[in-house]
Amino acid sequence: MRITDLMIQETMIMDLQATTKDEAIDELIASLNKSGRINDPVLFKEMIYKREAESSTGIGGGIAMPHAKTSAVNEPTVVFAKSKNGLDFAALDDEPAHIFFMIAAPEGAGNTHLRTLAALSRLLIDSDFIAQLMSTDAPAEVSALFDAKQEEAAEKEAAKEKAKAEKAAKAASEAGSAPQQTPGIIVGNENSEDFVVAVTACPTGIAHTFMAEDALKKKAQEMGINIRVETNGSEGAQNVLTADEIARAKGVIVAADKNVEMARFDGKPVLQRPVSDGIRKSEELIRKAVNGDAPIYRSEGGSNVKEDGASANKMSVGSKIYKDLMNGISHMLPFVVGGGILLAISFLIEQLAGEDNPLFQLLQTIGGGTGAFHFLIPVLAGFIAMSIGDRPALMPGMVGGLMAVNSNAGFLGGLAAGFLAGYVVIGLRKLLRGLPKAIDGLKPILLYPVLGLLIVGAISYYVFDPIFGSLNTWLVDALGNLGTGNAVLLGLLLGGMMSIDMGGPFNKAAYTFAIGVFTSSGNTDGAWMAAVMAGGMVPPLAIALASTFFKSKFTEQERKSGLTNYVLGLSFITEGAIPFAAADPLRVLTSCIIGSAVAGGLTQLWSINVPAPHGGIFVAALANHALLFLLAVAIGAVISGLILGLWKKSPTVVK
Repeated sequence: MRITDLMIQETMIMDLQATTKDEAIDELIASLNKSGRINDPVLFKEMIYKREAESSTGIGGGIAMPHAKTSAVNEPTVVFAKSKNGLDFAALDDEPAHIFFMIAAPEGAGNTHLRTLAALSRLLIDSDFIAQLMSTDAPAEVSALFDAKQEEAAEKEAAKEKAKAEKAAKAASEAGSAPQQTPGIIVGNENSEDFVVAVTACPTGIAHTFMAEDALKKKAQEMGINIRVETNGSEGAQNVLTADEIARAKGVIVAADKNVEMARFDGKPVLQRPVSDGIRKSEELIRKAVNGDAPIYRSEGGSNVKEDGASANKMSVGSKIYKDLMNGISHMLPFVVGGGILLAISFLIEQLAGEDNPLFQLLQTIGGGTGAFHFLIPVLAGFIAMSIGDRPALMPGMVGGLMAVNSNAGFLGGLAAGFLAGYVVIGLRKLLRGLPKAIDGLKPILLYPVLGLLIVGAISYYVFDPIFGSLNTWLVDALGNLGTGNAVLLGLLLGGMMSIDMGGPFNKAAYTFAIGVFTSSGNTDGAWMAAVMAGGMVPPLAIALASTFFKSKFTEQERKSGLTNYVLGLSFITEGAIPFAAADPLRVLTSCIIGSAVAGGLTQLWSINVPAPHGGIFVAALANHALLFLLAVAIGAVISGLILGLWKKSPTVVK
């Protein structure tokens, strides 16, 4: 497939009018939407910004490649755009971007499409080619350049393969055996003994993975150093490194923004860097790898631990705690949603048919204390532990979480047990490092599980469970005895937190708090869930209302995108507002926080209880005051919508 089959001329923008990164993304998405290549601009924009949050796609050299792989895409498409003046795209080299490629890939993109996108990425390493693109004036010229360049690259690749095959055949003939095919091509100087291996990977596996691969290969060839590069793209691992190649390599480069299989590099000098460094700092990485100037990587029981604990991609303590906590919460949420909805339905059946109804009892058993909800805290604790200490920490963490459930230490005790288990396993690795090499195989299957469980279990039993049990009892009693004024203040706080970052730490903290009280107290009336749910429903509904009734303040694309937020808001999917918040954070976030806080406070003023942890309008009928709950949400959404509609500036008209 040709690149120009995806880079269609009708979507090209030869004179991009945007002056900021946000405006550029909007203009590129508008072109995709106009051509019918995407079906949900809001979702697509959300996924674009989600990728940008991981690392800028302004790769430097005047190029930006914002991309997303999502169900919002109808057909794989690349939008080419050119800005004469350039704009700040938060590029890795801090230089303005002039050439843009917005890549839209559907979730079910075929291998042919993915290979074509990889081929596009590789072409963009050539600075002469980029200069040629800058001189084009018409879409037809762009297409002609890409067709010619791709044909030239194909001819070179064919010549390389032919030369390689001839060399292999000659060697096999001399050895009197059949030619052996190697799994990948080693690039560099065949007379050089300097050999390094590399792995490149990015979250979507569409662009940066292959640009880093090509940059490393190109630089290694210039330096006369042999290199083999494995790519972890959308098609999975390609050109996988062999054990022999890893053993022969003087060093390993892992240029990746996602997890790759690391245990195979045990005992080798390994440089772990962002994939962007593979593109822009390829010479530095290769030189360090060939000189062995990197920490020795150690792997025990599948754990990704370096000998000196150093990391080129250092994470703050707060970020590390948040990452570990989110790993637990993300694995816990299916139990929350599945069990919670079944419980909510059971309460509805109880109201209609009584508690002796067999269906009510069945749903209570499946979703409640002996079913899905029984696993909430153990799963939370187990996967927090696993995020910290990898697989050996999972079992001690889950058992610690279960002990918290059984002892009434509840949610807080489970959190403590999860973090404890993770760091206990890390401590055991260091403590047992000096044992004879012969018993290394016993560590993950015997020593870590037994000692980890014993230590975590003992500390939970004698320390965590008594302390957090008492604290949890006090907290539940205190919340249950709050006066109306204090309850309203807490409702204001929880509701507002749901809008501060719309799915980020504050949002998750509020939701997690409500879940903790819900599960720890057996509080099936869900007072705090009402505040959290109302607060979380407001932002997308406010966006929808503002874009409907203040049309002049929104672009045509934003108005269309705003319509989908009616559904997202009613379904308690706060993240639907993220693209709008990213484009205008001050106005959107401030407006939404005010409305969400009002909605959360009203639920407590009116003593509203929602006995379900998720569902939005679909579980509103279960509330003790269903109409008042909907009224609280509506009031909050209207307040936010009015503030946003009056405050927001009209979009700049592009001529």
